[in-house]
Amino acid sequence: MNCQTDVKSFAENPLDLFHSGQVVKICAPMVRYSKLAFRTLVRKYGCDLCYTPMIIAADFVKSVKARDSEFTTNQGDQPLIVQFAAKEAQVLADAASLVCPFASGIDLNCGCPQRWAMAAGYGACLVNQPELVSDIVRQVRNQINKPSFSVSVKIRIHSDITRTVDLCRKAEAAGVSWITVHGRTHEERNNPVHYDAIKTIKESLSIPVVANGDIKSLREAENIHQITGADGVMAARGLLANPAMFAGHEETPLACIQDWVNVALELGTPFTCFHHHLMYMLERITSKQEKRLFNVLSSTSAVLDYLSEHYGL
Repeated sequence: MNCQTDVKSFAENPLDLFHSGQVVKICAPMVRYSKLAFRTLVRKYGCDLCYTPMIIAADFVKSVKARDSEFTTNQGDQPLIVQFAAKEAQVLADAASLVCPFASGIDLNCGCPQRWAMAAGYGACLVNQPELVSDIVRQVRNQINKPSFSVSVKIRIHSDITRTVDLCRKAEAAGVSWITVHGRTHEERNNPVHYDAIKTIKESLSIPVVANGDIKSLREAENIHQITGADGVMAARGLLANPAMFAGHEETPLACIQDWVNVALELGTPFTCFHHHLMYMLERITSKQEKRLFNVLSSTSAVLDYLSEHYGL
């Protein structure tokens, strides 16, 4: 793990954000994308809380190589939630113990709908095992002797919302800090988000609830907060397309693109990741012809030349 340890902010309780009276703006866990450089960028533009990409807890516990490649943080990267895929309570508790000195909390992924994850017993299949989810939360709580360390879960809903409410109440009783609800079932992909379901869950619990699904602007985030009563809003693709979204920008400003270049180069971001993020950011502000030119660039120097020539960056 590439971490700086002597950092006061690592001790901050992320629950304080939810008690501030303001809706908490959150960067979702995104495979390949929500890594340190991108988290650094969105924090500059109004993001209150960031998640790592999902990490397989069993691999993380077993392998130093996995820890070094999957988890990187620094002093400014707080508050930070490390998301894990796990299906055994002790394994997640051990993974939580490893990241506890460097992060604000851990999150159990109960929402990933990908076939490989569900076939392995991870992700969205856990929403059908409320007792297991409760046991996992309880085990982490018992093993981590740090009251400010949060233990959260991210779920998808059932078609029968009473089952989801039951799951959430059991997790609440086990000591979960908050629950993030993606308002679709695991079978649904591009269907409309069921914000009414998130509202029902929020009204059924005493702990904070975060709304997730199709949030692509600050205005939408505020509307969904009003509709659901959720304490926080979590965005994924909306932030990829516009990392300055939570600061109120309707499309990625050039200053944000320049910030991404600076942050990515400073932190040694691999070219493919560096380039892909820029492809997302430029999507709304470039023509089809410009996209064709930009998307086939194959080196950092070529990208920098393009940005200089077309945008004066």
